This record gives sequence, structure tokens and C-alpha cells, in this order.
Amino acid sequence: MPTHELIPSGIPADALTIMATADVTVEGRMPWASNATFLVTLGDEPTAPARRAIYKPIRGERPLWDFAPGLYRREVAAYRLSEALGFGVVPPTVVRADAPLGEGSLQWFVEADHREHYFTIHEQRVDLHDQLRNIAVLDVVANNTDRKSGHCLLAGDRVWAIDNGLCFAAEFKLRTVIWEFAGTTLDAGQLAAVSALAERIPDDIADMIDDDDEIAGITRRAAWLAEHGVLPSDDVGHRYPWPLI
Repeated sequence: MPTHELIPSGIPADALTIMATADVTVEGRMPWASNATFLVTLGDEPTAPARRAIYKPIRGERPLWDFAPGLYRREVAAYRLSEALGFGVVPPTVVRADAPLGEGSLQWFVEADHREHYFTIHEQRVDLHDQLRNIAVLDVVANNTDRKSGHCLLAGDRVWAIDNGLCFAAEFKLRTVIWEFAGTTLDAGQLAAVSALAERIPDDIADMIDDDDEIAGITRRAAWLAEHGVLPSDDVGHRYPWPLI
């Protein structure tokens, strides 16, 4: 693939189109995932570069008392929210109705160094702290209840935030390992982005969230960040997911 057809991350600029239209072949199930999660290949051209995605079908979701079925739609909403904020920290993600095990999400597979995760990145890569702050802002707005350290992938000089299905609850229930930036002032770009969301939630995000209270929650959290201009803190230390990694 010519270099000009790639965005800086190495992900093709037409990744969304590829995932929406290419043939999908299941290669295997991903280990350690609580819900059925599969590695798939996209397309069948033997000379094409490797195109893989993570597939999360609705039929593989375990029922949860606090989230309605359809976590895969929240994966797509989190990608679209990241794009609306201008952060680009979630790999391209689409809904695919005709995937092998039924409707679910496809997220472009990132070739990452899996020895690295949030804790190692924060400790060793100060140059990437701005990207980590963006993920922290995203998680507050999305109300992420499960930002584990291993959900931050390092690929070159890019940090990606994956596993975003447990987001967008109406009740504030943020659980994350990213607390080192608590009290940090939002920069001008972050402040402008959350202020815009507080005014209006893009339709393509709202379309993925069926509950009006959950949509209103996005507005409330964006407005809180816009008003206070800082990342929140967890003074009691209870807002961590488990396991941490």
C-alpha cells in the first residue's frame, strides 16, 4: 500500500470502508476476554497487506445488570466520541451486521508492543503524557467503568485506547487506572472540544446510544469538564477497576 494512503498511525485511511465491506474470516478467539472476542482477517487478497480486526458479536456478550445488551454499539460510540473530540485515540470501529457470528463491532487491530501498558507508558514515556491526558478526558466524558492499564496499547509513538464497551452509563461510575493527571488543567484544544460536546452531541454518537438519560449524561460530563477546566480526582481511591492490568 502506498505511503500516502496511510494515516500516521499506519492504519489505512479507508479502514472504516474496509471493515464495512471486506470479507470477514474468523481466525480465533482472543484469550482472557470476558465476552466472546475474535481476531478476524479482512479480505481475501493474498498479496494485500495484513488487514485484521477485533470482532465483538452481540451473541457473545454476557448479560450485565447495569448495561443493556449491545455493548458493541458502545465500542463504536467511543470511537466516534474520540473522533468528535479530535483525539484519535480509539482505533477505527464500525458496526457490521453480516459478520460470521452475527451483528457486532469490528475494530481495526493495532500491532502494539504488548509488554507495554498504561503504567509502563506513564513511567517511561513522558513524551506521550499528552496522549494519556486525552484518554483521561475521553474516559470522563464517556464514563468509562473499566479503563484497565492493559487497555492502553503502545504502537510506536502512538497510544491507543481499546475495550471501550463499558461506557456511557447515565449514573457517574468512572473506574480507571489513569489518576496521575487528576487536577490537571485542560489545554485549549481539550476545553474547546468538551465545550462543543456540552452544546451538542453529534448524531452519529447518539445513534449508538438508545437511552436518552445516557445521552444526557454525556452532555452533563462534558459540561462539568468545560466548567471546571480540570480532570477530576478520586480522593477515596475507590474508582479503580479490577484487575488493574
